[in-house]
Amino acid sequence: MDVYERRLFELTLAAAIERFRERIVQRNAGMDGALARLTADAEAEGIRLHAFVRQFLADELLDNPAGAAFVLQALERRSVSSVPAGKIGDVLVQLATEALADLVRAKTIESLEQGVAYAG
Repeated sequence: MDVYERRLFELTLAAAIERFRERIVQRNAGMDGALARLTADAEAEGIRLHAFVRQFLADELLDNPAGAAFVLQALERRSVSSVPAGKIGDVLVQLATEALADLVRAKTIESLEQGVAYAG
């Protein structure tokens, strides 16, 4: 991945984390509630991580094989738990969604933990 592509991905990731964090803090009555629910179940009501990531990828025009390849190239060292079956283009998008969701979850938890520690 070229340096400019890496930078573009980092900006995209930062935007995803910021949007997701704001969304779950609002829906869960603050940072403490958001952190507790995200840590317990990323698909719980008020969190819905995968739905958020799917919509984020669509909003950023990355919900296609080329966009998925961009995301997967940036996350090449990360692992996914299973490989879905289906058309290759659909599989690429599913893999990118899964890998990005995992990273967004981890980074959002870090951000919320810092926010809770700073506020407390």
